[in-house]
Amino acid sequence: MASGEKPTISTYSSRMDKAVAALKEEFGSLRTGRASASILDQVMVDAYGSTVPLNTVGSVSVPEPRSISVSVWDKGVVVSVEKAIRSAGLGLNPVVEGTNLRIPIPPLTEERRKDLAKIAGKYAEQQKIAVRNVRRDAMDDIKKAQKDTVITEDEQKKLETEIQKVTDDHVKKIDEALKTKEQEIMQV
Repeated sequence: MASGEKPTISTYSSRMDKAVAALKEEFGSLRTGRASASILDQVMVDAYGSTVPLNTVGSVSVPEPRSISVSVWDKGVVVSVEKAIRSAGLGLNPVVEGTNLRIPIPPLTEERRKDLAKIAGKYAEQQKIAVRNVRRDAMDDIKKAQKDTVITEDEQKKLETEIQKVTDDHVKKIDEALKTKEQEIMQV
């Protein structure tokens, strides 16, 4: 925020919305019992002399609920793609069929489900911290605006109350998303 500018709640709210959206994206990469193309979003492949995301060397599809298919465009990269998927820590073992990789999704063990729930909790906590950091920035900007006499003391109190309410709403959204994801993970 530039000095001499009145703080607006919508600016901070949109930054908090981005934290919630980032959480949902991170949750998409967590493997549950069902196949999802987003599971492979984090996989990086050594190809053409650099490390690139999997979706730049092939297309990912979900032909059935328990398997993922990767069609690699360049035959020379198939081995690198297979190696990247195996070493990504997802517990997946691709089967190579020419330039295609078929990846069966094994059912999750109870222990693995608990681990995934913990990881989901960590992701949620990171985004809560991000939301609180936005709140801290907002509070600092509001105090500065009041000190610079851009807003009155009454406006400062009102804005601080509104920022706290927006923060609480976003933390609640994160908690709800976590609860939903944990239920999805623990579902057999």
